[in-house]
Amino acid sequence: MDAREARLRKLRMRSWRRGMKEMDLILGPFADAELAAFDDALLEAYEQMLDENDQDLYLWVTGATPCPERLAPLLGRVARAAGVARAG
Repeated sequence: MDAREARLRKLRMRSWRRGMKEMDLILGPFADAELAAFDDALLEAYEQMLDENDQDLYLWVTGATPCPERLAPLLGRVARAAGVARAG
């Protein structure tokens, strides 16, 4: 297994095992479907997003509260892929 494959496996595992079931169900399928197509910069952004608190991520993905601008494009992509209806 090369370094990229190992990184993708780690990110998929982190996406499926978040600690908040709602985020598992949003991020897990997203990671399975989308991460292989990400370039290194997007993978880095995704890793940084995974470092955020699940409760905050859930509110940001659903649009219940505004997200940090640096995460807005990625969270919008996650929300669209998950079919999450964003508030506001």
